[in-house]
Amino acid sequence: MRRPEPGGLAWLESLLPWPRDGFGVDRMRALLAELGEPQSGLPAIHVVGTNGKSTTTRMCEELLLDEGLRAGAFLSPHVRSWSERVRVNGAEADLDEPLALVRPAAERLGATQFEVVTAAAFVLWKDADVEAAAVEAGLGGRYDATNVLDGVRVVVLTNVSLEHTDVLGSTREAIAAEKLAVIRPGCTVVLGEAEWEGAAIAAGAGRVVVPRESRLQQTVASSSSLAVAAVEAFLGRPVDPSVLEGVTLPGRLEHRPGEVRDGAHTPDGVRWLLDHLPAGDYTVLASILEDKDVDGMLERLATAGRRFVATRSSHPRALPASELAGRAEAFFERVEHDDAPAAALERAHALGEPVLVTGSLYLLGDLDAIEVAR
Repeated sequence: MRRPEPGGLAWLESLLPWPRDGFGVDRMRALLAELGEPQSGLPAIHVVGTNGKSTTTRMCEELLLDEGLRAGAFLSPHVRSWSERVRVNGAEADLDEPLALVRPAAERLGATQFEVVTAAAFVLWKDADVEAAAVEAGLGGRYDATNVLDGVRVVVLTNVSLEHTDVLGSTREAIAAEKLAVIRPGCTVVLGEAEWEGAAIAAGAGRVVVPRESRLQQTVASSSSLAVAAVEAFLGRPVDPSVLEGVTLPGRLEHRPGEVRDGAHTPDGVRWLLDHLPAGDYTVLASILEDKDVDGMLERLATAGRRFVATRSSHPRALPASELAGRAEAFFERVEHDDAPAAALERAHALGEPVLVTGSLYLLGDLDAIEVAR
């Protein structure tokens, strides 16, 4: 690779996070063609779904590494830095060089942030001779920038909830179809929910695997069960699940003094969080994006505590704190709001600990950036 141009991450930050002309893979394919098709032939596990994608992807990476493979992982969104999204051989990547290589073609084509960082991951993995990659889809599946991999052996569908309904459809069935559109003919599909078995077969799956806990108990399979099933299907042999003990991600059930932070952003994500949350009367601090099931999330969050502080993350689709607070009044006894996340966090702690910070990984990232800058 050539020497990086200065300001690669600043340039990445300046790009549009969402395409102006609608979602699709045409621009991504054009970008990769100019880069020499770095993703071509890469053996991969493609992870789609609503909740638990990042944890499942990270666990797949850990299992692949334990089996002696040179492995890559692609996650989104990040909490602390862009490097969280791209991992090589068990470590976060230095993105300066791949961004420098991607930048000229990306600027000509008007690529988005997500397209650029996805392409950078493929370039980096090719340079590092990665043998297997665990790749998390960003939004949906059919029109996601990650849906350009021709070497996918296993697809994981973690679960399906209503999300991004303006893009993916207004029913769980429609959303599942969009996510399962990443299936390559004949590949193995691992399902966190047994109900999608027929849809997976109809989409071209050669084999469907449903972890026992989901099939027997009619519950969503855990990330660890999904990861083990996916890597065993990928390799064609058993793996040691004990290596997954202690695998953590920033912003996923992250414990700090007097607070817990988790990026749950759907009612089902909140339900999982509440099932794993230590007992307590929490003050809930949240920012929620406007296209989420806001009332469904608030209703479940109200079972964690009676006090609520609304704030607004830096994401352009985040609800104003005042609007979120107004909607929270139907569920909480005491509601306050402050558009500034740091000030809102201070207010939440003043109302009473422990504090639960949730609703969006973007909020967690904003708070972390503020804390690092201090």
